Amino acid sequence: MNNILATMCYIDTGSHYLMLKRNKKDNDIHEGLTISVGGKMEGGESPQEGIIREVKEETGLDLKNPKLRGIISFPNFDGKSNWYTYVFTASDYTGQILEDSPEGDLLWIAKEDIKNRKIKTWEGDFIFLDWLIDEKSFFSAKFEYIDKKLKNYSVDFY
Repeated sequence: MNNILATMCYIDTGSHYLMLKRNKKDNDIHEGLTISVGGKMEGGESPQEGIIREVKEETGLDLKNPKLRGIISFPNFDGKSNWYTYVFTASDYTGQILEDSPEGDLLWIAKEDIKNRKIKTWEGDFIFLDWLIDEKSFFSAKFEYIDKKLKNYSVDFY
């Protein structure tokens, strides 16, 4: 089983997060879901370097001082790999949002709509998005899925 290091970021306006509706890649495990921007880290990158690069590639924005909010492990998430994901938020950025992101449609999603479960995303994402929106302390969590259904999760806050 492979171990994958990854990043995710929620770009924050105060009332909205920039998210990505995945609808452009073939055989995408996230097809049709609205998720964070981010992705796999490249060899030698720090988590911060990885999220800055990923956000630029997927959104066109240049992040300034992304804030590491937590780390999540997703064991055997895709049936082939264990994912270890660094979760960031960012409110300081420059640039213009891409009109045509290679990953999907970029959307500003109201935090209220996330809290009220008005988007289609992974069940576990609603849980940790609540932690981010509620400004919980740094966390280390594990989310276990079987057949795309959340079976268990655990968390420690620091």
